[in-house]
Amino acid sequence: MRSSNDLQSPTSEIILLTPASETAPNVSATLSADKAIASTSISNGGGASVQREGSTDSNSSAVRMKKQLGLLEGVAIILGIIFGSGIFISPKGVIREVEAVGTSLTIWVLCGLLSMIGALCYAELGTAIPKSGGDYAYILEAYGSLPAFLYLWDAMMIFVPTTNAIMGLTFASYVLQPFFDNECSIPQSALQLLAAVTICFLTYLNSCYMKITTKMQNIIMFTKIAALVLIIVVGVVWMCFGHFQNFQKPFENTQTDPGKLSVAFYSGIFSYAGWNYLNFMTEELRDPYKNLPRAIYISLPLVTAIYVLANMAYLAVLSPAEMIASDAIAVSFGNRVLGLWSFIIPIMVAISAFGGLSVHIMTSSRMCFVGARNGHMPAILSNISVNQFTPVPSLVFLCILSIIMLIVSDVYVLITYSSIVESFFIMLSVSAVLYFRYTRPNMERPIKVSLWIPAVFVVICAFLVVVPVYVAPYEVGMGVLITVIGVPFYYVGVVWKDKPKFLQTAINNFTCSCQKMFMTAKEEKYE
Repeated sequence: MRSSNDLQSPTSEIILLTPASETAPNVSATLSADKAIASTSISNGGGASVQREGSTDSNSSAVRMKKQLGLLEGVAIILGIIFGSGIFISPKGVIREVEAVGTSLTIWVLCGLLSMIGALCYAELGTAIPKSGGDYAYILEAYGSLPAFLYLWDAMMIFVPTTNAIMGLTFASYVLQPFFDNECSIPQSALQLLAAVTICFLTYLNSCYMKITTKMQNIIMFTKIAALVLIIVVGVVWMCFGHFQNFQKPFENTQTDPGKLSVAFYSGIFSYAGWNYLNFMTEELRDPYKNLPRAIYISLPLVTAIYVLANMAYLAVLSPAEMIASDAIAVSFGNRVLGLWSFIIPIMVAISAFGGLSVHIMTSSRMCFVGARNGHMPAILSNISVNQFTPVPSLVFLCILSIIMLIVSDVYVLITYSSIVESFFIMLSVSAVLYFRYTRPNMERPIKVSLWIPAVFVVICAFLVVVPVYVAPYEVGMGVLITVIGVPFYYVGVVWKDKPKFLQTAINNFTCSCQKMFMTAKEEKYE
């Protein structure tokens, strides 16, 4: 087990690069010539103006994020994050705790309903506060700078890079497995190398080819749905041949221990995680007042239905004991019923992991960008490419952290430590709905949910946060420790305004050098 000192991110000291003021230093003069070139329309032979990548308006040359995401892209982002690869690999956390088929399916339904309730709250928050950054933006607006910084600290140092690393390793594992015999394990260095190459490639794609990335994610979304529909159809056909033995006495031997039930519920909720990620990109969504809630309303019922039916299909083919013993449930399912066509499942898992990683890289970089824009991260991270209109420095920064996490042996332990803390911050975000109803009753709310909806969600989340203190106190304590470590960095990097002149000069020089390297500039505000 690592010591508390080891839990600090290797790049923790970079928070010190936040300048004395909350805005990025104005060094755009050094890029004036480059920006002038980037801002000039390039004419072709016929005299028509050529739009730059990422621009949605032919006359728009301002350096800021472009609204280029529609309803389909919004749905693809939500489904891409939620489906990921987990539903194919390890949806066994619930059945392992409750030990009954009927109870397991009931919990999957309840978790889906809870996710829908939470998503409704995010629809209100996202339309009332139409800013990118998701939870970070809402916590900042409701509870102030320190809680928002601590959420950003946990997200940037633990949540995001560890998730990227795990998704990259999952993709690498399914790509490399066919090249090794069943008795031969894949070398860890090969997994890490392929995962690192994949993360770097997707970072490049998200930095330079935003339109291609979103189209790719749309295609992968339909591929994931097709794979899950295939599993569901095969499961239904299997049951039509009379294979109902796993559903006899579905609630027999159900575990009634509150601790086990809460862990099962927590596993289900974790599988639905991701329904709030579109809120990270609100400023890039066309007509967010309509498309944000519509994307949520379409995605969550679809996810709930597919998750419940897919688990029913798994349980029709595999016994609870077989599900618990399997490291890749969809692969075990395919080997049992698909015969020669079972190779389809590993391919689908790899594609799903690849798409989920791409979406996660895209959305999490926006939270990093917004945090830097508010003075909570180094100023360079609030810059945007003058050619592609994407937050290239934030993407590169998170790419570096993700690769560092790839070589951390206990990356899975780190994400376990922080998952409880992440749940707490989600609860805090939703509680902002109740807080704003009391403190800002006249706030403009294009969508207004009934008060019982956020109240129920906050109460259930509080239960899910408190119970692990009893079930896994050590993991909770480590998660709290990681969060508290961020406090001194907040006071040194954000609160301390009158930094020495030599330090401010060094920060400005560093920012200017990075701007030239990445061809970026400060975001231009809307007039």
